[in-house]
Amino acid sequence: MISVLEFFRNLPKKKCQKCGLEITEQADCYISICEDCDHPAR
Repeated sequence: MISVLEFFRNLPKKKCQKCGLEITEQADCYISICEDCDHPAR
């Protein structure tokens, strides 16, 4: 059985559901799309 830390280290990087770019995750963030796709007018 692997340790909890090893489990979380091996999780795949989160990617935007719209464009596929990697999302920088934050502890209190549950987003599934990147900032550029969320605010395309920027």
